[in-house]
Amino acid sequence: MARKIYEDARSALDGLLRDGITIAAGGFGLCGIPETLIDEVRRSAVGRLTIISNNAGIEDFGLGKLLQTRQVAKMISSFMGGNREFERQYLAGEVEVEFCPQGTLAERIRAGGAGIPGFYTRTGVGTLIAEGKEVRMFGDTAYLLESGLRADVALVKAWKGDPHGNLLFRKSARNFNPVVATCGRVTVAEVEELVGPGEIGADRIHTPGIYVDRLILATSNEKRIERLTVREEAA
Repeated sequence: MARKIYEDARSALDGLLRDGITIAAGGFGLCGIPETLIDEVRRSAVGRLTIISNNAGIEDFGLGKLLQTRQVAKMISSFMGGNREFERQYLAGEVEVEFCPQGTLAERIRAGGAGIPGFYTRTGVGTLIAEGKEVRMFGDTAYLLESGLRADVALVKAWKGDPHGNLLFRKSARNFNPVVATCGRVTVAEVEELVGPGEIGADRIHTPGIYVDRLILATSNEKRIERLTVREEAA
């Protein structure tokens, strides 16, 4: 068995980061994001990055930290969210944005991980999303050709992981993480708990270890809530 467990984020990302690469990051909003690994990408100061992720976090957390330091050249995402710095950079022409419908983005990532170069979908036909893309008729319905997405490095966050790299995600933190784990030429995972071989039952494994190259124990598990909504008690 190849050694997959690394001491920390710096050693796990050693030799992988350089200017101009594409990084895919798991998470949805601020849920299930690879906080520890993102912090190390920021510390490395690599630039001109293309980031594939559902969104870009918020100004001071998640992928928003990389926008703060101007390390991102392009975002491929489905949602700008509440990140005002992301919005400002986009409107100022400082960062390129490829918007993609959320379900299409998930399928593009999954397709890339499965070695599928492209697929047809009805989503986006007749909209700005379709500009410059092939549209093909199947029966009497128009479909849009979308390409699969691959990344040089994929970063994911899981609840539990074992020495083989098998991963178990918890509840909504599962989100984009399983498909992102498949699309990287090298996949690095951070986990909240490292467990022994066999402790994650075979039927509970969400991402098989074959997809995971390097693994660390996360040191940042803040799990910040992006928009806190509470019930108001009746007077």
